[in-house]
Amino acid sequence: MLALMDGDDRWHSRCSAAFETLRLPLLTSEAVLTELFDLLGQRKRGVGQAWRYLRSVVSVLPLGDDDLPELHALMEQYQDRPMDFADATLVRLARREALSTVFTIDHDDFETYRIDGRRRFRIVPSR
Repeated sequence: MLALMDGDDRWHSRCSAAFETLRLPLLTSEAVLTELFDLLGQRKRGVGQAWRYLRSVVSVLPLGDDDLPELHALMEQYQDRPMDFADATLVRLARREALSTVFTIDHDDFETYRIDGRRRFRIVPSR
């Protein structure tokens, strides 16, 4: 999301082109938004832009107590990467919601992660 919003980011063009091919709304988790706003830091313009973007094209899916055991298991399974909590939430949501496409530039990790232990993610944009 950050690369999509930041015209100076080296991934911006590819993310913008890929975004046009995606079905809206994009689904994400609170953990991913926490990372986004942490990366934005104190840039007032960036924070405002992020909020406009989020309100127009993103839906935040809830994760609850029932999801915690699988989040823990995922982070244990991929501890050699290591898998961070935000990535674990996306893999969990993909499994739970029967999704297979992920909008990310984090190819190294999402080429490793599997949905239900065997299915690969379709990563957008491609390398």
